[in-house]
Amino acid sequence: MLKQLFVTIFFLSFASVCLAQKPDTLAKTKDTTAVVKRDTVVRSTFAPKIKKEKVYHPDSTHIPSLAVKRSLIVPGWGQVYNKKYWKVPLIYGGLGLLGAAVIYNQGYFKQFLALAKISKTGSIPVKDDPLYPSYIKYKAEYDLYKSYGYQTLADASDGYLRNRDLSILGILAVWGIQAVDAYIDAKFISSYTVDNDLSIKVAPGLIGQPVYASNFNSSYIPGIKITFTLK
Repeated sequence: MLKQLFVTIFFLSFASVCLAQKPDTLAKTKDTTAVVKRDTVVRSTFAPKIKKEKVYHPDSTHIPSLAVKRSLIVPGWGQVYNKKYWKVPLIYGGLGLLGAAVIYNQGYFKQFLALAKISKTGSIPVKDDPLYPSYIKYKAEYDLYKSYGYQTLADASDGYLRNRDLSILGILAVWGIQAVDAYIDAKFISSYTVDNDLSIKVAPGLIGQPVYASNFNSSYIPGIKITFTLK
């Protein structure tokens, strides 16, 4: 009887202790809430650094149209105005060669034209003949080329005439190109000031390789990045 009573009291006391133990849901809720709050905290927006605007200082005293006008009047004058002195010898070198070509081809054009006219007559001109002065002037050449015949001499004359005309066109082309070059240089100078306000930045970097050129280790190769900034 006492044994059964003792067992009954033991189970009742054990059951009351178990009922007294409440699940720690509040703590878990707090912990999860804390975790959620910690994970869902909105970070402050990243504000990029404000970069200073690039300021260009145009040279208002340098006028591109004036450089063009000077180049059209005198070749190379626009380059002198732009302080591109090294271009002047190149311009006059080209014009000089083309001018020499004009003189060379003009001389032979006149010579072979006269020889062709004399050859066409089939006889040596006399004093009263209008071709006599040309014959006296080119007598040595006539004796050298008279065997070629009229058509060959006429073709040679046309060839030298064509070369002379092409040389004249070349002079005009060089004249126009140097005027355009003077305008471009003047436009660049008047748009940007070349001063010491220039920064340079050197930093290491990676260069992506094409698929066909990539090796087995990595698709990137080390490199150096150089950045120039005109402030």
